[in-house]
Amino acid sequence: MNKAQLIDKLSEKTKLTKTQTECFIDAALELIQKTVSKGEEVKLVGFGTFSRAARKERPARNPRTGAAVTIPSQNVPRFKPGKDFKDLVRH
Repeated sequence: MNKAQLIDKLSEKTKLTKTQTECFIDAALELIQKTVSKGEEVKLVGFGTFSRAARKERPARNPRTGAAVTIPSQNVPRFKPGKDFKDLVRH
């Protein structure tokens, strides 16, 4: 499912216009991104938790040349699914 299909389904379910639904989705995603980028978590009970994690510096190889390179440390987004979501996917 892509964003347009999600907007269509949510619009049908909530009885909102597609424009209103798209604005809501965009605002929610922007808020989640800004919150996580600050280092805070966004917990949606039953769905999951969005958070920021630190990835350590690590050695790697350039696949084309075989030369050793170092990948610098960086922050990356993480998503940990909630119990209800995991159980739904398992069955």
